[in-house]
Amino acid sequence: MAPGEHRRGRRAPVVASGSSRTPHLRVLVGDERGRPVSAPGLARWLAQVAPARARGAVSVALVGDARVRALNRRYRRVDRPTDVLSFPAGPNPKSRIPNPQSPIPNPFLGDIVIARGVARRQAREAGHAELTELRVLALHGLLHLMGYDHDRDNGRMQRVERRLRRKGGLGEGLLERAATSCPGYARAQRREGVRRGGGAPRR
Repeated sequence: MAPGEHRRGRRAPVVASGSSRTPHLRVLVGDERGRPVSAPGLARWLAQVAPARARGAVSVALVGDARVRALNRRYRRVDRPTDVLSFPAGPNPKSRIPNPQSPIPNPFLGDIVIARGVARRQAREAGHAELTELRVLALHGLLHLMGYDHDRDNGRMQRVERRLRRKGGLGEGLLERAATSCPGYARAQRREGVRRGGGAPRR
């Protein structure tokens, strides 16, 4: 899903406002057209474990691998599907100003796009449920929308992600898994041509 596509969907996605501890984050879950998908509790869980400064709204799109591959090829010049991509709403300060006329809670932080086929395969390899994998990926994507960058922050994102996973009852996360299976993960990502900043997607 390209940035903002969910806003043109015909049906409203599932929305969760979170618990009393994180009342300021709204999570919208749907497919690439904003239609409801089966991901029980994902929106509520992400709203509950999100950092306190995560305020506004975020969209989580569960799409096919082919769609993610196309997005990965277009925005990162990597011709293969990946598990999760994050599209920040953009550096424009106006996008962060609440708009009471908007049907979507403001400010809008951006889109998280998850390849459902990849998520299923990774769940099997990790030995846990698909929903658990979706939570791992959604949390990782949210932190990227908030500006965290595991390639450049000397482990800060990993530490924050680990704390939030524990809060949400999850074990190993994406970064630990990648480091275990491929010690050169960050270097490989840079070789793929990943670029941070602006409106570029993050993985």
